[in-house]
Amino acid sequence: MAVYDLEEQEQLAELKAWWAQYGGIVTAVAVIAAVASVGWQGWQWYQRKQSAEAAALYSVVQKAVVENDAAAARQATGQILENFSGTVYAPLSALMSAKVQQAAGDASNAALPLEWVTQNAAEPVMRDIARLRLAAVRLDAGDASAALALLAEPPSETLNVRYYDLRGDALVVDGKIDEARAAYQKALDAANAVVVPGDRSAEIIRIKLDALMGGAR
Repeated sequence: MAVYDLEEQEQLAELKAWWAQYGGIVTAVAVIAAVASVGWQGWQWYQRKQSAEAAALYSVVQKAVVENDAAAARQATGQILENFSGTVYAPLSALMSAKVQQAAGDASNAALPLEWVTQNAAEPVMRDIARLRLAAVRLDAGDASAALALLAEPPSETLNVRYYDLRGDALVVDGKIDEARAAYQKALDAANAVVVPGDRSAEIIRIKLDALMGGAR
């Protein structure tokens, strides 16, 4: 028993010595871990709160689009872009608001959210969609040069039909008929490569292409 007590006392002495040397470090690590855990939970709560508030505003945008209420869509989208730009709802709201602004004939307010998406959206395809829509807005406003500048680089392959069709439209307005014909042909080839039931893109592009057959320059 005495031997056991002696061994126990030696172990206790070693433990005390170890704690005297490393106890401060262990305590600091424990405190850091606790603070990190609390911080992570706080960040998660903040992210959920941000997402919920952005989702509520996004529903306002959706309702406004259905009702063709350009002002309401613009206001709600502005709040999302200002306060919740890091959420997935930001680029979606911007694209939807731009569509209803353009339908209302407001090219300026249609362009602004599209420009935001081209510069800030995380997904490349989202930026490409916004770029094509922005080019369409510029072209509708009569600025073929601005549209062609936005169409200088091809987008992701899934958008080729829209890209080359729109580029053809801009080239026609710019008086470059040969280049327009080539663009329409690429759009037609892309449309024929993937047949989507009910999609009349190939038919419309073919009509445009046929209309240029006698206008080579």
